[in-house]
Amino acid sequence: MALDQSFVGRTYPPTAPYEVGREKIREFAEAIGDANPAYTDQEAAKVLGHPDVVAPPTFVFAITFKAAGQVIEDPQLGLDYSRVVHGDQKFAYTRPVRAGDRLSVTSTIEAIKSLAGNDILDIRGEVHDETGEHVVTAWTKLVARAPEEA
Repeated sequence: MALDQSFVGRTYPPTAPYEVGREKIREFAEAIGDANPAYTDQEAAKVLGHPDVVAPPTFVFAITFKAAGQVIEDPQLGLDYSRVVHGDQKFAYTRPVRAGDRLSVTSTIEAIKSLAGNDILDIRGEVHDETGEHVVTAWTKLVARAPEEA
């Protein structure tokens, strides 16, 4: 069954703040194999003009995807998550994510399309710090595959 088009434009409440820690940034940078010293060394980050270490650009995915859970788990939307694959991801930064940031995400359904029986769901996550400053916008595309014919 196709997802309800009337959900396009629906915005979900902001998440509780996520505190970005230096150790989480270091672990993430190691996991993706990026040895940029700005991710692990405060002095290297300061030389580049940052007040503390910064996170790799894709670090925020963990925060925004968790926030998208509000959309995914909305029973009224009717998304069958067992059929979902991740279709695409993109980010538009106002500034880098830094250690010490307390970030909240507000998720909005931007688009719902049906294509060859598959539902395609576009979710925009607006990430702000605790002062309300915009940090990054993340777009997540999810594809709910059509049920297989018996």
